Amino acid sequence: MKIAVTGKGGVGKTTLSAILSHIYAREGRSVVAVDADPDANLAQAFGLTRKEIEGIRPIAELTDVIADRTGARPGNMGGMFRLNPRVADIPEEFGYRMNGITLLVMGKSKEAASGCYCPENVFLRSLLRHLVLDREEVVIVDMEAGIEHLTRGTAEGVDMFLIVVEPGQRSIQTARTVRDMVAGLGIKRVYAVANKVRNERDEEFIRSALGDMLLLGVIKFNPEIMEADLSGVPPYEKSPETVREVEELKNLIERDFKI
Repeated sequence: MKIAVTGKGGVGKTTLSAILSHIYAREGRSVVAVDADPDANLAQAFGLTRKEIEGIRPIAELTDVIADRTGARPGNMGGMFRLNPRVADIPEEFGYRMNGITLLVMGKSKEAASGCYCPENVFLRSLLRHLVLDREEVVIVDMEAGIEHLTRGTAEGVDMFLIVVEPGQRSIQTARTVRDMVAGLGIKRVYAVANKVRNERDEEFIRSALGDMLLLGVIKFNPEIMEADLSGVPPYEKSPETVREVEELKNLIERDFKI
């Protein structure tokens, strides 16, 4: 399974990514969790300490490795460099391993932020392509509200795009924009996931506002998730009810694939 999770900032996509990773790992599956959001928070959602997080090197900041593999120093615009650098060893070499999960933090440099044709951006895209197309593990990618690291070739290997929404017009508008971008890459399975749903009115609003976008599942608002964030505890340890709801979501995902 290769699942990309996206949505407007603050909707809960990182929490969903962390809980999904935990559930698959708990079942004995090997999981690669990729934090591809520049505002990297997936490590916190796994309950890592500040010291542990500081010890994780974002891939975009591996200056010497990127220079060696691409033939150009990060920050160089244009020029000649390898478009298919060797990346197969990166997850084992620079991933943070915990309980069956390998966490990779992609990071982002100023140059890569503009989607430039530069060594570090090419390296990040090559790594994501490798994870999606060549690895056997479950791969869950926590993305920003966009598809910067995805190319058409990589998108062909993504099994499903989950767009997390919350009750609110801005969240829905972001979901529509992402849906259109993803459709342009040929990804067929694109679903919305409603999060922070407080009551039937919230759910009805989301269903109505989504229009023709398919809603895969609903996760209710749970103050235990906020408590987990405040206390630095992973949400899958603090909120069993939310974990149960994500398990139901996972079952729907696998039913869609007839696994």
